[in-house]
Amino acid sequence: MKRHDIAQIRQDYSKKELSITDCLADPLAQFSLWLDEAIASEVNEPTAMNVATVSQEGKPSARMVLLKGIEGQQFVFYSNYSSRKGQQIDATSYVALTFFWPELERQVRIEGRIHKVANSVSDAYFQSRPYTSRVGAWASEQSQLLDSKTTLIKRAAFFAAKYITSVPRPPHWGGYGITPERIEFWQGRPSRLHDRVVYALNAQGGWDKCCLYP
Repeated sequence: MKRHDIAQIRQDYSKKELSITDCLADPLAQFSLWLDEAIASEVNEPTAMNVATVSQEGKPSARMVLLKGIEGQQFVFYSNYSSRKGQQIDATSYVALTFFWPELERQVRIEGRIHKVANSVSDAYFQSRPYTSRVGAWASEQSQLLDSKTTLIKRAAFFAAKYITSVPRPPHWGGYGITPERIEFWQGRPSRLHDRVVYALNAQGGWDKCCLYP
């Protein structure tokens, strides 16, 4: 098939069903169940998620990052605070996350408020990273203009020489936690009659659950 035929690319989904009665009362528990199934099924990059942010001008931007934990009812990932995403998070403290596990014909969409995690949490995670990754966090001025790859390699060598054994966490690097306000579970079904169950946080702090048209 050639590129001009992409409109003809389609796949019918039929592996599983999703019933609202089968969904757990807590959407984070339901997500953990699905994530465990994705890991057990050995899907490619089960923790990969799209993080969408919005600039102060209302312009959206998206990229893939890795989920590193579900802690304190929050979805946690780590990044450079000075990066483009970090600047947009500072401007607009709401983000959207999307997980897609094609092997299971499943998608999860999450919307909520984001903020930095405690320094102690970021410190602990940073020290668990491989040495080269810790050095890389110092070497990369993420999202800034790079004149050549040689410059990046030289910066990595400089910080490796500076921190031969112990690498402290850079002040511009750390974790973010997303507190969800809406979580949607999507299960592919035949004839595009997909199953969609959405949880929405209510005024009392509980979760309302309902089905949506596909």
